[in-house]
Amino acid sequence: CWLFTSLNVIRQKARKKFSLKSFEFSENYSFFWDQLEKSNLFLENIIKTRDKDYLDRKVEWLFKHPVSDGGVWNMAVGVIDKYGLVPKSVMPETYHSSHTRDMSRIIGKKLREDGIRLRQMHEQGKLLESLREAKEEMMVDIYKLLVYHLGEPPTEFTWRYKDKDDKISELKTYTPVKFFKETVDIDLKDYVMMMNDPTRPYNKLYEIEYYRDLVEGVNWKYINLSNKTLKEFAKASLLDGEAMYFACDVGKQLNRDEGLLSLDNYDYESLYGIKFDMSKKERILACASGSTHGMALIGVETDENGKPTKWLLENSWSKDAGHNGFLTMTDEWVDEYMFRIVIHKKYISPKVLEILKEKAVLLKPWDPMFLPIEDK
Repeated sequence: CWLFTSLNVIRQKARKKFSLKSFEFSENYSFFWDQLEKSNLFLENIIKTRDKDYLDRKVEWLFKHPVSDGGVWNMAVGVIDKYGLVPKSVMPETYHSSHTRDMSRIIGKKLREDGIRLRQMHEQGKLLESLREAKEEMMVDIYKLLVYHLGEPPTEFTWRYKDKDDKISELKTYTPVKFFKETVDIDLKDYVMMMNDPTRPYNKLYEIEYYRDLVEGVNWKYINLSNKTLKEFAKASLLDGEAMYFACDVGKQLNRDEGLLSLDNYDYESLYGIKFDMSKKERILACASGSTHGMALIGVETDENGKPTKWLLENSWSKDAGHNGFLTMTDEWVDEYMFRIVIHKKYISPKVLEILKEKAVLLKPWDPMFLPIEDK
């Protein structure tokens, strides 16, 4: 869902550029490189922690979570900037790109074995250079596993399109990086990740250790802001026609049939005669709530005073889920269960943008707010 959402936000640029009725980037292509890079990062982190005990919390965390199909915006930016994009027709979905569990389990099994082998080599006195050579051989097997499940990503392809007026373009040859630059033509680093995490002080910059997919990439960084401030920026973006990446605890108070997220959907207190009264902060600390799903935030409804009353999401659960594939959130629900938004910097106040210049507070990957259930 995180990759679907990221590509959904930027695919509108391609639709406008080529005057297309519809268009999709290949999620499978970007997912292939995400999984390869995450595998490489895992093995690199095993090498970096080779002197630590197996029961060290970092080592334990790495072996528990060698590779995941989950992710966040910065991971999409990393693989897109490095590998570019291709149309969905060039690298379509496979069974395993749509059903990732078995593939992730097999790759995770192999990575754990490889991690053990690298640590054993270190214990035998092998030098760092030998470990890195062994890692390269291990990555060949990971590449093969990904090709078997997802297909081999193209290095070059030809493409043409039919626009809204049914005019067919000339057939052109692209590399994925060239296609991305010609199609989207935006700097993805101009988008800023922001969160509402009431367990921590607002108006500060945070960074989560190990939360990236590229060794040379950047960790998940975010500015922690109040709901009021986040919604002001989101509203400005939407009213200017810019959709955005959005993540929330989608399973809470969800009416799947109607596609409605509202605090009034289910009244457990009246049903059981028992009070349920944890705050958002308490739910996070108790691991009772967290960011579980990413979607594209595409619309807002306001009252006569301009105050938001409802928000519209484009989901990735097919047209059979929700209202033709869309979900509606009440503004009150957003305050309780919205966690993260990615917005272009032009909609963010200069005062908030200054926070990006601060040194980020480094958070551990096992923090309750960022457990691996994130965006799966």
